[in-house]
Amino acid sequence: MKNLFSLLLIVTITFTSCAQEKETEAPTETSTFYFIRHAEKDRTNMDDRDPKLKEEGILRAAKWSLVLQHVKFDAVYSTDYNRTKQTAQPTAEKNGLELTLYDPSNLDGKAFLEANKGKTVLVVGHSNTTPAFVNAVLGEQKHQDMADDNNANLYIVTVSPSGEMSDIVLVVE
Repeated sequence: MKNLFSLLLIVTITFTSCAQEKETEAPTETSTFYFIRHAEKDRTNMDDRDPKLKEEGILRAAKWSLVLQHVKFDAVYSTDYNRTKQTAQPTAEKNGLELTLYDPSNLDGKAFLEANKGKTVLVVGHSNTTPAFVNAVLGEQKHQDMADDNNANLYIVTVSPSGEMSDIVLVVE
């Protein structure tokens, strides 16, 4: 089953990569958004509302960067928390980008789509805000909050030049 998910992920990323290469030849307005939850956080101090990643989380953040290495991002968004910024940073650095911070309590899907039209973007959030952001972009309540121990979902939303949307959820263990 893991091999199937890995294969699907590779095919999806390769397809997106090829589509990006064609963009340089013939400009389009296709937008592709990758949404992930932050990696495993340090839970040793339950009073810490802004923990950093634990070692396992640091490794997962590096793994996300490898999984997404063939995707050329135009922007990397993160909430203003240590764990999300640490998860987003390796991918941002590989793409020569600074993190763009967003407020997870103010998710405006239409404004986000307009601001990122024709771009390829990574968004790092939380177990509740990641699916909520995907839903805001899709304009429908399709995805539920993630389980607290789930740091492996990858949501990919593609918006065609005509405005048609498609989405897929992959699990990257």
